[in-house]
Amino acid sequence: MADPYSILGVPRTASEKDIKSAYRTLAKELHPDRNAGKPNAAERFAEVTRAYDLLSDKDKRARFDRGEIDADGNPAGPFGFGGGGGGGFAGAQRGYRHDGFEGFGGPGSEGIDLGDIFEGLFGGRGGMGSGPGAGARRRPAPRGANVTYTLKVPFNEAARREPQRITLADGKTIDIKLPPGLVDGQQVRLGGKGEQGPGGFGDAIVTIEIQASPYFERDGDNILLEVPISLDEAVEGAKVRIPTVEGPVMMTIAPGSTSGKTLRLKGRGFTRKNGERGDQLVTLLVDIPAEDADLKTRLEGWRDSRDLRARFAV
Repeated sequence: MADPYSILGVPRTASEKDIKSAYRTLAKELHPDRNAGKPNAAERFAEVTRAYDLLSDKDKRARFDRGEIDADGNPAGPFGFGGGGGGGFAGAQRGYRHDGFEGFGGPGSEGIDLGDIFEGLFGGRGGMGSGPGAGARRRPAPRGANVTYTLKVPFNEAARREPQRITLADGKTIDIKLPPGLVDGQQVRLGGKGEQGPGGFGDAIVTIEIQASPYFERDGDNILLEVPISLDEAVEGAKVRIPTVEGPVMMTIAPGSTSGKTLRLKGRGFTRKNGERGDQLVTLLVDIPAEDADLKTRLEGWRDSRDLRARFAV
């Protein structure tokens, strides 16, 4: 394969973003579906994909830039031996067998089977056949590029794990089942829903964004809710209607309830990884009107005899 940078038309200083952009442009231009009956386009498409496969891998790209591997990802000149033609160590790599290998042995070196040598070095006899490259191991054709999506999920639906529908780049829709233990920013992989390549389709990577609620807050797997109540509801007790992610429910407030008291609704939170659900924690806030003549009249002359701040020792 020619120089991968030249194939993609980018300089060696190109960023990952530049490389991906160049690949996507060429892949769309050369895609087999758009070039029916043009075999050269299919070959070019495969070449472009192989170049992208190498340069999109940080480790492979670095090794290629250092000259450790060639454009096909194979070791370049192991042990410092180079050379072309049929002689030298490089010739042996391509699958030749040499008798009386020049420069490799002295008396008694005749008849050396380089297949035995390479079997020990590379774990097999790949490439040691009757002709150049015969029986060589071939890397699998690269799959197409992955495609990323962002899916915004309403808070209540995320807590209920309600299936979400997403439209893919090809216009098709698919329903996603939200996993237990879902957190904001979590990614879901859809196998085979990415771009097409010589070795098959890549994947779709969906990032879940849980939208904020106007009144709920999340604390781990629990859901927090502050509920204002009136003074008479706090003193006498009451039943009040409050929201949950499953819908409204009636909650009982005991007589003598104070601000800051927290009530628990079991199983009304987010689903944990083990399938169990967290709770909804409801904090009561006693709301006293700023100006209420009737309330002032009723409380006139009444004083609470308790020392509510005794623990402060001040």
